[in-house]
Amino acid sequence: MKLVIDNQMADMAAAGGMQTSPFVADCLAAAGQGDIAAYFDLGVAFSTGSHGAAVDLIEAHKWFNLAAAKGHEEASWVRADLADEMTAREVAEAQRRAREWLRHTGLKAA
Repeated sequence: MKLVIDNQMADMAAAGGMQTSPFVADCLAAAGQGDIAAYFDLGVAFSTGSHGAAVDLIEAHKWFNLAAAKGHEEASWVRADLADEMTAREVAEAQRRAREWLRHTGLKAA
Protein backbone atom coordinates (compact mmCIF):
# COMPACT_ATOMS: atom_id res chain seq x y z
CA MET A 1 0.00 0.00 0.00
CA LYS A 2 2.82 2.44 0.84
CA LEU A 3 4.38 2.02 -2.61
CA VAL A 4 1.03 2.80 -4.25
CA ILE A 5 0.62 5.95 -2.15
CA ASP A 6 4.22 7.02 -2.87
CA ASN A 7 3.58 6.58 -6.60
CA GLN A 8 0.35 8.58 -6.31
CA MET A 9 2.23 11.38 -4.57
CA ALA A 10 4.83 11.45 -7.33
CA ASP A 11 2.07 11.48 -9.94
CA MET A 12 0.32 14.37 -8.19
CA ALA A 13 3.59 16.29 -7.97
CA ALA A 14 4.32 15.74 -11.65
CA ALA A 15 0.78 16.69 -12.65
CA GLY A 16 1.13 19.94 -10.72
CA GLY A 17 4.42 20.71 -12.43
CA MET A 18 6.18 20.30 -9.11
CA GLN A 19 9.90 19.58 -9.27
CA THR A 20 10.68 17.05 -6.56
CA SER A 21 13.97 17.18 -4.72
CA PRO A 22 14.82 14.22 -2.49
CA PHE A 23 13.64 16.26 0.52
CA VAL A 24 10.32 17.15 -1.12
CA ALA A 25 9.86 13.57 -2.34
CA ASP A 26 10.47 12.23 1.18
CA CYS A 27 8.06 14.76 2.66
CA LEU A 28 5.41 13.89 0.05
CA ALA A 29 5.75 10.22 0.92
CA ALA A 30 5.42 11.00 4.64
CA ALA A 31 2.51 13.37 3.96
CA GLY A 32 0.79 10.54 2.11
CA GLN A 33 0.82 8.67 5.40
CA GLY A 34 -0.68 11.68 7.24
CA ASP A 35 2.58 12.94 8.81
CA ILE A 36 1.76 16.39 10.22
CA ALA A 37 5.42 17.43 10.41
CA ALA A 38 5.79 16.60 6.69
CA TYR A 39 2.78 18.83 5.91
CA PHE A 40 4.44 21.68 7.80
CA ASP A 41 7.86 21.04 6.22
CA LEU A 42 6.30 21.16 2.75
CA GLY A 43 4.61 24.44 3.63
CA VAL A 44 7.95 25.88 4.70
CA ALA A 45 9.70 24.59 1.58
CA PHE A 46 7.12 26.09 -0.79
CA SER A 47 6.80 29.38 1.11
CA THR A 48 10.56 29.97 1.19
CA GLY A 49 11.77 28.17 -1.93
CA SER A 50 14.01 25.94 0.15
CA HIS A 51 15.00 22.29 -0.25
CA GLY A 52 14.70 22.42 -4.03
CA ALA A 53 11.11 23.64 -4.08
CA ALA A 54 10.11 26.70 -6.08
CA VAL A 55 8.29 29.43 -4.16
CA ASP A 56 4.58 28.69 -4.57
CA LEU A 57 2.31 30.41 -2.07
CA ILE A 58 -0.72 28.37 -3.12
CA GLU A 59 1.11 25.09 -2.46
CA ALA A 60 2.54 26.50 0.77
CA HIS A 61 -0.91 27.52 2.00
CA LYS A 62 -2.26 24.09 1.08
CA TRP A 63 0.35 22.31 3.20
CA PHE A 64 0.04 24.72 6.13
CA ASN A 65 -3.74 24.30 5.93
CA LEU A 66 -3.44 20.51 6.08
CA ALA A 67 -1.04 20.73 9.02
CA ALA A 68 -3.29 23.20 10.85
CA ALA A 69 -6.33 20.98 10.28
CA LYS A 70 -4.42 18.18 12.03
CA GLY A 71 -3.68 20.41 15.03
CA HIS A 72 -0.26 21.88 14.19
CA GLU A 73 -0.54 25.22 16.02
CA GLU A 74 2.36 27.01 14.32
CA ALA A 75 0.97 26.03 10.90
CA SER A 76 -2.26 27.89 11.63
CA TRP A 77 -0.32 31.08 12.43
CA VAL A 78 1.89 30.80 9.36
CA ARG A 79 -1.11 30.00 7.15
CA ALA A 80 -2.88 33.16 8.37
CA ASP A 81 0.21 35.31 7.71
CA LEU A 82 0.62 33.75 4.28
CA ALA A 83 -3.05 34.33 3.42
CA ASP A 84 -2.51 38.07 4.03
CA GLU A 85 -0.08 38.02 1.08
CA MET A 86 -2.45 36.15 -1.23
CA THR A 87 -5.55 37.06 -3.20
CA ALA A 88 -8.89 35.53 -2.30
CA ARG A 89 -8.70 33.41 -5.46
CA GLU A 90 -5.28 32.09 -4.51
CA VAL A 91 -6.52 31.13 -1.04
CA ALA A 92 -9.56 29.44 -2.57
CA GLU A 93 -7.30 27.49 -4.94
CA ALA A 94 -5.08 26.43 -2.03
CA GLN A 95 -8.14 25.21 -0.14
CA ARG A 96 -9.36 23.32 -3.21
CA ARG A 97 -5.96 21.65 -3.53
CA ALA A 98 -6.01 20.68 0.15
CA ARG A 99 -9.43 19.07 -0.28
CA GLU A 100 -8.19 17.30 -3.41
CA TRP A 101 -5.15 15.99 -1.50
CA LEU A 102 -7.40 14.59 1.21
CA ARG A 103 -9.73 13.04 -1.34
CA HIS A 104 -6.85 11.54 -3.32
CA THR A 105 -5.08 10.11 -0.29
CA GLY A 106 -8.21 9.02 1.58
CA LEU A 107 -7.03 10.85 4.71
CA LYS A 108 -9.33 12.88 6.93
CA ALA A 109 -8.74 16.53 7.86
CA ALA A 110 -9.13 16.04 11.60
